[in-house]
Amino acid sequence: MRVIVDPVLCEGNGVCTQVAPEIFDLGDDDKARVLVEHPGEARRAEVETAVRRCPRRAIRLMRD
Repeated sequence: MRVIVDPVLCEGNGVCTQVAPEIFDLGDDDKARVLVEHPGEARRAEVETAVRRCPRRAIRLMRD
């Protein structure tokens, strides 16, 4: 899986960084950024939770 954050939709709420801090971080512009683009199956549950909980639906999962 590949994780993508749409910077246009992201408001920097930081929900993703709370749910999956090893995968997401807030940049200097207060927008979420992906630290690990291909996190692997062991992290799937927390990444899917971040996708569901993102208030702006700015995070997507793509199949490799």
